[in-house]
Amino acid sequence: MKTLTKYFLLFVSLSVLVSCSKDDDNPVANNVTLHFNNAFKNTTIVLGAATSSEATANTSADGQVHHFAELKYVISNIRLIKADGGEIPYHINDLDKGATVVDHSKPQTLDYLLTNIPVGEYRQLKFGLGVKAELNTLDEVRFPDFYTKAGANDTKMHWEWGTGYRFTKIEGFYDTDHKELSIHTGSTVEGTNGDPDTYTQGVDAYRDITLTLPHNAVVGKNAPRITINADFDKLLSGKTNTVTLGSGNATPSVHTAANMVLFVDNLGGNGSSDISGMFSIGSVEN
Repeated sequence: MKTLTKYFLLFVSLSVLVSCSKDDDNPVANNVTLHFNNAFKNTTIVLGAATSSEATANTSADGQVHHFAELKYVISNIRLIKADGGEIPYHINDLDKGATVVDHSKPQTLDYLLTNIPVGEYRQLKFGLGVKAELNTLDEVRFPDFYTKAGANDTKMHWEWGTGYRFTKIEGFYDTDHKELSIHTGSTVEGTNGDPDTYTQGVDAYRDITLTLPHNAVVGKNAPRITINADFDKLLSGKTNTVTLGSGNATPSVHTAANMVLFVDNLGGNGSSDISGMFSIGSVEN
């Protein structure tokens, strides 16, 4: 009887091993890593204080020099487009599972892992810069993880005055006398006497980004890594607007809706003629 039991256990073990081997040879899903490379033109940005000798000095199209002390932005609503045109959404209605804050001061946030992506070939990547309107409320109950991540003391991607999230948060200095640079973007609301029941959409600062890959990302036995370049030269010298900090139409510390849209369109595109903004694909590693 003991001998039969041993043979039975051996048979079960071998069956499990064969099954696992077959799964490894023919996976139905794998991961995709999105790696964000924050640069100014072709130089990776180094953050620093006003007098830092290590921070990268960045020169805009009009010759104005500035550098960054803080650089953060929200990515959400991620979709992968297959070679045949089919769209694979990634938790697009769940900020806890499908959104992240890219914080240049935290290297671990520069890699965002998409799990359980169906096997196949993918030719395009779509994602949102910011949070789409129907999810853009500070809802701690519905999305506690993202709420906490975005609102942490060293992140502060909550608007103090509104009900939604900041989409980008850029701090730094410009010109030789190190004047303060502070550019925050995010959707605005309009209402009566601060009554949330009367709020309607003001400026929609959310931008939907579409990037075509140089060659297909193949999800199968291997897990692709897609590098996304974010070129902050576009902040002031974008396809849509050229902005001079401190000029009457774009003082960075004054956030009128019209002034903010200049930066929104440079960073995320205008949504029509420009649907990539500062973003481009650096590489696809299969």
